[in-house]
Amino acid sequence: MEVILLQRIAKLGQMGDTVRVKDGFARNFLLPSGRALRATETNKKRFEKDRAQLEARNLDAKNEASAVAEKLTGSSFIVIRSAGETGQLYGSVSTRDIAETLTEGGFSVVRQQVRLDRPIKTIGLMEILITLHPEVEVPITLNVARSSDEAERQTRGEDLTQRDAFAIEEEEEAAPDLEEVFENPEDIELEAVGEAGEEPAEAEAEESSEPEDAGSDEEDETKA
Repeated sequence: MEVILLQRIAKLGQMGDTVRVKDGFARNFLLPSGRALRATETNKKRFEKDRAQLEARNLDAKNEASAVAEKLTGSSFIVIRSAGETGQLYGSVSTRDIAETLTEGGFSVVRQQVRLDRPIKTIGLMEILITLHPEVEVPITLNVARSSDEAERQTRGEDLTQRDAFAIEEEEEAAPDLEEVFENPEDIELEAVGEAGEEPAEAEAEESSEPEDAGSDEEDETKA
C-alpha cells in the first residue's frame, strides 16, 4: 500500500514523502495513529493544501519535545525489582514499566515512546532511548536494583552481579580440601572399610560365647 507520511518515520521517510509499506503495517499502525494517509489523488491534494499547517504543527511539537529533552537528558530512574543472587530478575522490566516510572518522575511518556528491543531481565544500569518526537530522541539511565541501597552502589559503579560471583568463588576456596586433611584421599575409604569389618567380628565373638556359658551352667546343675 502507498501512503503519504504526515510526519517523519524512522527508516521510512520525511513528512510529505509517498512510500510503499505492507498493508498490515499501514492499517494497524500508520493510518489509525494519524501518521500517514492513503496515497490517493484526493489525499495528495488534501495534503498539499494543509502542508503548511501540518509543518507548523510539527515544528511546534518538535520544539516542545526539545524543551523536555533538555530536562530529561542525563536523568536516572530507579526501578526496584526482586532478583536472585546472580542478578537475574524474578520477572522483567517492560516498556510499560519504564513509561510508568518516567511518568511518576514528572515526564509524560507512553510505552510506545520507549525504545527497548527486549524486556530487561537483570539488575544493573541500562541506557534507554526515549522518543519524544519523530525527530527528537533522548537517552536516560535506568537503574534496576533489588533495593535503594543497591541502586546507590550501582550508581557509584559497583557491579553487584560480579560481586556475587566473587562471593561464590570465595566460598568455594574456603571449603576444606580433602588432600589437606588426608595425605592420601583413599584413606577415607580404607578407614570406613576397616570400621565396617570390625563390627561383625565383635558381634560374632559375642554370639559364640553365649552357648558356652549356657552349657557350663547346665553341667554345674547336673553335678549338684
